[in-house]
Amino acid sequence: MNEPVVPARDIVSVSALVRQARGLLEMNLPMLWVEGEISNLARPASGHLYFTLKDEFAQVRCAMFRTRALLLREAPANGRQVLVRARVTLYEARGEFQLVVESLEPAGEGRLRRAFEALRARLEAEGLFDAAHKRAIPRLAQRIGVLTSPAGAALRDVLTTLARRAPQIPVIVYPVPVQGDGAAAKIIAMLKTAAARAECDVLLLVRGGGSLEDLQAFNDEALARAVRACPIPVIAGIGHETDVSITDLVADLRAATPTAAAVAASPDTADWRERTTRLTLRLHGALQRRRQRLAQLLQSLHARLDRQQPRRRLEAHAQRLDELDGRLRRALAAHLRQRRQRQAQLLMRLAAQSPRRRLAEQRRRLKTAQGRLEPATLRRRMQGLAGHHEALVRRLAAAMRHRLAVQQARYAALLRELHALSPLATLARGYAIVRDAEGRALRHAGDVAEGSRITAQLAHGRLHCRVEPAGDDEAGL
Repeated sequence: MNEPVVPARDIVSVSALVRQARGLLEMNLPMLWVEGEISNLARPASGHLYFTLKDEFAQVRCAMFRTRALLLREAPANGRQVLVRARVTLYEARGEFQLVVESLEPAGEGRLRRAFEALRARLEAEGLFDAAHKRAIPRLAQRIGVLTSPAGAALRDVLTTLARRAPQIPVIVYPVPVQGDGAAAKIIAMLKTAAARAECDVLLLVRGGGSLEDLQAFNDEALARAVRACPIPVIAGIGHETDVSITDLVADLRAATPTAAAVAASPDTADWRERTTRLTLRLHGALQRRRQRLAQLLQSLHARLDRQQPRRRLEAHAQRLDELDGRLRRALAAHLRQRRQRQAQLLMRLAAQSPRRRLAEQRRRLKTAQGRLEPATLRRRMQGLAGHHEALVRRLAAAMRHRLAVQQARYAALLRELHALSPLATLARGYAIVRDAEGRALRHAGDVAEGSRITAQLAHGRLHCRVEPAGDDEAGL
């Protein structure tokens, strides 16, 4: 007979089983609040806390590590009813089910804490805590209002801080109770009074630290809505840094402490004075640099203006006129010499080809030939010579007229060119040539002394003048 087949066993180790169980617990059970009584409390040298949390039907082991235990306001004790916020896990070394505690508070505060969390979630869902609804805190407040108890230490801390940082800013104290029955309603009423009076740029709502029950007035829903509705920006400085209230969350700015609220609302006068001094020095340096740049620009413009002054330009033109006048005189002299030489050459050529000479030669030859020619032949020749002479005379007259017309045209062109370059044309436009007693042309006013005699050559005539000192209105010319 065949033996039955035995299925293979699926065997796991203890550590693997405990690890799987731990994963299932941590995955399926979120962070939760548990209320119970402390027992078996142990405080080893490591600073961790180990205890049992129990009620009348069950118990569970708990561990609170040192980093969390240091945040407790008061040490836990056996027999005390507490509310813990913990995550569920499994201690693998002993396979024990336990809670890892994140925070611990007296059980009396548990109900307040649950109410706080519920209100917080509801207001947050409404968007009451959104940053978009928060107003900007003025950088330079003209007047600061403080809502707090006049007998509390928070007011002294705020006034001391404001007096040190910004003694010039007036402070208005709006006295309100900060704990107990009816405190929230009185704070709401004072907020409305401060808003109606509109005498402050920012309001500080502050109080010192305390238990959750002490801070309960600032977890009031009506107060939260009043803070949000207040037209004046509100800075909340309630309790210590670890204390968080609904009012803190809804305020335009949350400060860790009342002192921090006073710092946030006021400028540091010493810091502003230092910044003002630094900016003043920077501004002074910038103005000095700009002044230097403008002075350089002004100096450059003065130089350009000095180069473009009519007097300087007239002096330059006068010097240029003297140079051109000398060149013109030399050119005219050279041109006249050339013309005289050319005229002498032409006269010599004209004299050499003069009809008179040729006529005299013909007459001489005629007289020589008269004794050899017959009268009729001689008469014909004389008539021919007379006709040739008349033709030559007519050609000579026409050539002289043409030559004279050409020379007259060139002479007229030279006269126009000479007139264009002549100092007389410049003088005709209203300018004058000023010369000293020795006849030298003057180009600078400093070249002649007061009382000296000078001559001003005009287009028509001359003026004999005497130099006198310039008046105040002419000193810059």
